[in-house]
Amino acid sequence: MQANLAQLKSDLVHHYRWLRQYGCNDSHSGNASFRWHDEVWVTPTGCCADTLLVDDLVVCHMDGTMGEGASLDAPLHIEVYRHNAKAGAVFHSHGPHAIAFTFAGDDFVPIDFEGQYYFPIVPVITIPYDRYIELSPSAVAEKLAGYKVAIVRGHGVYAYGETINLAYKWSCSVESSAKVAWLNNTTLRGS
Repeated sequence: MQANLAQLKSDLVHHYRWLRQYGCNDSHSGNASFRWHDEVWVTPTGCCADTLLVDDLVVCHMDGTMGEGASLDAPLHIEVYRHNAKAGAVFHSHGPHAIAFTFAGDDFVPIDFEGQYYFPIVPVITIPYDRYIELSPSAVAEKLAGYKVAIVRGHGVYAYGETINLAYKWSCSVESSAKVAWLNNTTLRGS
């Protein structure tokens, strides 16, 4: 059964809020979107996950037309949908463990069973801070055309899914895998 637009909007708000509740975002970080035909519904720029409402979502279009107040990452989301016909939703989160593994610039390789099963390698993309808005749409979209998840070095996780729930799942799963790797490294250093 295919969800209608109202249900998808409600689902996006709930899943985006859960990223905050489970430690993958702070109160005002990250963003999320879903594709509805030639529309892209995205969280507004600077929104608070705790107070986000369905009516706050901003409609953009696949032709690049941005709705007023759309997330600064809206062009990136649109570019992901353009590069990957399977993408139905995109989430951007700031899981601290996943980000911590990116500072060396190496791709993140999960060591846990689920991580290896879902994404045996998570590419890390280096984008200069002062050129992020300009370069991130194509850089992230190109990686997400071949991977479920990519991490911008020192910044955050981008995940796509065929559904809102899958994009959310990959966002949470990569953070969980990074937490396991972090705990493993801490244990090994302590022995």
